[in-house]
Amino acid sequence: FSLTGKEALTHFPSLGPSTNAAQGKVHVKQCDLLKLSRKQKRLCRREPGLAETLRDAIRLGIMECQYQFRSERWNCSLEGRTSLLKRGFKETAFLYAVSSAALTHSLARACSAGRMERCTCDDSPDLENRKAWQWGVCGDNLKYSTKFLKKFLGQKRIGKDLRAKVDIHNTNVGIKAVKNGLKTTCKCHGVSGSCAVRTCWKQLSPFHEIGRLLKLRYDDAVKVFSTTNDAVGHSELAGPQRHSHSSKHPASPRSTDLVYVEDSPSFCRPSKYSLGTAGRTCSREGNCDSMCCGQGYNTQSRLVTFSCHCQVQWCCYVECQQCMQEEVVYSCKQ
Repeated sequence: FSLTGKEALTHFPSLGPSTNAAQGKVHVKQCDLLKLSRKQKRLCRREPGLAETLRDAIRLGIMECQYQFRSERWNCSLEGRTSLLKRGFKETAFLYAVSSAALTHSLARACSAGRMERCTCDDSPDLENRKAWQWGVCGDNLKYSTKFLKKFLGQKRIGKDLRAKVDIHNTNVGIKAVKNGLKTTCKCHGVSGSCAVRTCWKQLSPFHEIGRLLKLRYDDAVKVFSTTNDAVGHSELAGPQRHSHSSKHPASPRSTDLVYVEDSPSFCRPSKYSLGTAGRTCSREGNCDSMCCGQGYNTQSRLVTFSCHCQVQWCCYVECQQCMQEEVVYSCKQ
């Protein structure tokens, strides 16, 4: 499961107040609209609510990826993504991580929101979740989400296949990023706001925070190769030696590192991986030189209208004037 750009991103037909049999047929149809493996499609059909959650996860991952790379040469466009996923670039690593993170996050939220039939609120034994539910709050069920995700993604032993090891590693980096953002939130109940009674539950960080963390992991991604561990007798991922290591042997990447196996293209010119950067808008003081790949940029002035001098009128509306101002736009040359 990763963001290929071919998934159905339009809203699914609503289940509506119809019979269970009709709802079941619609759910199966929703599963068939998604680009899934045969096993994943089978699991989807058995889990009412999963198809809608998968669709939400795809949308969430794509939007966050495009936001994080909005100022980069590769801007996470849907064009060329299928070709990109066949390679072992840093960008491929990010796609695998943000896909698994979005699915983990969306599943946990769907459970707590009551959109999945087979899971509900977080059931951590150390928290008073039953009381939390009584007070109208419900913990995000990350425990169910990660357990189901491993079954859904079907991670198996992959022997000496370096690329498969890399993809699984980056998938797990995304899941771990969501886990690291899980916080305990508490609410006080008592007379005059006192905290005589306190209810706590688990809550996920906003996905923007997880996306920002994964972008930092992308910036520091580690190039790896496969090496044989003589102690255990099987191959492992290995990267450059860390400064803190006195050993001359290569170091294993950390479980939080995004890893890749081949250097990325420049993404300057159109290719099977992207549309290039010609025509992209940029910031003159920020990224124009880098984004335009040294080819220069065009400067264009335009008038834009915006609401101004707004005043609140009695009782319930805002009255504004329309103002105009000149705006300068910079775009990479063709």
